[in-house]
Amino acid sequence: MLRLFRKITQNPLSINILIGFFLGILLGFLAIYADFSNFVIQWIYPLGEIFISLLKFIAIPIVFIAVMAGIINFADIKGFSNIARKTIIVYFFTTIFAISIGFLLVKTIQPGKMMDREAVEQLQQHQKLDDYIPLGEEESMNNRDITSILKDIVPENFFKSMSDNTKVLQIIFMAVFFGIIILKLPNEKTNVLKTFINQLNEVVLKYVEMVMQTAPLGVFALMAGMIVSFGGELSIAKALAMYILTVTLGLFLFLILFYPLFIHLFTSINFKDFLKTMYPVQLLAFSSSSSAVTFPVTKKQVESGLGISEKVSSFVLPLGMTINMDGTSLYQTVAALFIAQIYGIELAITQQFFLVFVALLSSIGTPAIPGGSIVVLVFILSSIGLPPEGLVLILGVDRPLDMLRTTVNVTGDAFVCCFIDKNKNSKIRI
Repeated sequence: MLRLFRKITQNPLSINILIGFFLGILLGFLAIYADFSNFVIQWIYPLGEIFISLLKFIAIPIVFIAVMAGIINFADIKGFSNIARKTIIVYFFTTIFAISIGFLLVKTIQPGKMMDREAVEQLQQHQKLDDYIPLGEEESMNNRDITSILKDIVPENFFKSMSDNTKVLQIIFMAVFFGIIILKLPNEKTNVLKTFINQLNEVVLKYVEMVMQTAPLGVFALMAGMIVSFGGELSIAKALAMYILTVTLGLFLFLILFYPLFIHLFTSINFKDFLKTMYPVQLLAFSSSSSAVTFPVTKKQVESGLGISEKVSSFVLPLGMTINMDGTSLYQTVAALFIAQIYGIELAITQQFFLVFVALLSSIGTPAIPGGSIVVLVFILSSIGLPPEGLVLILGVDRPLDMLRTTVNVTGDAFVCCFIDKNKNSKIRI
C-alpha cells in the first residue's frame, strides 16, 4: 500500500487530479447504492469545500498583485504609453474576439443543458444558490444598468473592496491606478516598492502551486459530494463531453481560422512559415501548459525564424504573457456559461455584458503557470453570482484543455509580435 501511495504521488499533478476525479465519481455511486450518502456529505465533501476556500482566499490578491506587477515592469511611463498603446489595443481586440467566439459557441451548443433538469433541481437545493448574488448582497444584477456598473468601478473603501470577491472591477481599477502611479514616480523612489511587488507576485504564485498540489484530494471530495447530490445522475457525463467539445472547437477555430486570416491580412509573413516557426513553441506550450516556461523559446523563434526585431519581441512577448490570453479568455467564458447552464441559472443581459467585461480585464491577472486560470475563474464566477463549487465539474478534464489554451495563448503572442513589427513604419493608425 505504501509503495502504491509513493507511486501515485510521483505522478504528474494532472494525472492525480484525473484519478481523484474518477475515484470521487466511484465513491459517489458507491455511497448511493450502499446507503452511506450522509457520511460523504458530512465528512468527505467538506474537504472539497476547504480546497475551494483556499482558491477563493488567494483570488483577489493574485489578480491585484499580478496586474500591478504587469504594469510596473515597463521601463517608464513613456514606454508604457507609446508601443504599449498599439500593443494593448491589438491584444484587447483579439481577446474580445475570443470571448465572443466562446459566447457564440456556448449559446449555440448549450452543453450545460444536456443535463437532466431533475438533477439540476437537486443541485440547486444542495448548493443554496440564493447565497450567490451578483455584485453585492442587496442588489441583483437584473436590476442594475450599465451606468451603475461603471460607477461601481471606483471604490469608496480600499479594504472593503479587497475583502469582497464580487468587487472585481474595483480591484482591477485599483491595481491599474496604483501601477500607473508607481510608473510615473522616479525610479530611485520606487525601486524598493517594485522589487517588493514582484517578490510578492512570486509568493502568491507559489501559494497557487502549493494549493494545486491538494487539488486531487479536493476534486475527489467535491466530485463524490456532487454525485451524491445528483443522485447518481449520468447525464452530467454527456454535458461534460459537450463542454469539452465546445472549448476544443473554439480553440481550434482560433488556430486554424482566426490567426491565419489576420497573418494574411496584416503582415507580409506567409502563414505556412509562421506555423513552421511556431511549431516547436506550440509543442512546448502544449506539453508544459505554461506561457512563462515557453517564453524563451517563443522569443528565440520569432526573432530568428520570423525576423521580428528584439526591441519589439522584448516588449510585446512579456506583455502578452501577462495580458494576452486569447485561449484562456475563450475557455473562461465557456466555463462560466457552462456552469450557469448546469445550475439552471439564466444570466441577465447585464450579467452577460459584465461577464465579457470581467473576462477581458481578468485576462490581465491570469498567472502564466499551469492551473493559473482556475484561480481567476473562481474570481469570475463569484463576480457574476455563480457558485465557485461548480469548478469541480470541469477540474477533472481541465489539463488537456489547459494544454490547448496555452498553445493558443503563445500563438496569439507571436501573432501580435508580427503585427506590431511589420506595421511599425506603416501608415496604419491604432
